[in-house]
Amino acid sequence: MGFQIAGLSPEPYLALYGLSDAALAEQGVLRRIAEVSPGYPDRIELRDAAQGESLLLLNHTYQPENTPYHGRHAIFVREGAQKAAEFIDQVPDVMRRRTLSLRAYNAAHLIVEADLVAGAEADAAILRLLAAPHVAYLHAHYAKYGCFAARIDRD
Repeated sequence: MGFQIAGLSPEPYLALYGLSDAALAEQGVLRRIAEVSPGYPDRIELRDAAQGESLLLLNHTYQPENTPYHGRHAIFVREGAQKAAEFIDQVPDVMRRRTLSLRAYNAAHLIVEADLVAGAEADAAILRLLAAPHVAYLHAHYAKYGCFAARIDRD
């Protein structure tokens, strides 16, 4: 059994690219310029933005299902990102360099297991959690700020 980690679709964010700061603020979005790298993890390309790149800080619904685990939180999207990343049987560097909270959901979208792991050791934890038959998919969150990192599915 393998796994797939996918970035978010850029579609919901394309209309935000290039808007003025005032227009973004009207929608609750802030523009940030990466001051250092690593430090600003993009959720579409699943990479850290390079120093000087523009990102949008916005609220994202990572768990849309109508359960007690419905959730929203702030994420960064690199302004101009056009294609969602896809990693097969590989944890992207942006996740490897951070501590991760892995949350395992069942088919009813309820958390049934969880683990806190160093990103460099995430592969084994991902495979272990996905091996459980009652687990449908995983969410990875960056443990320090609690932000959604990516969804993980069986491949």
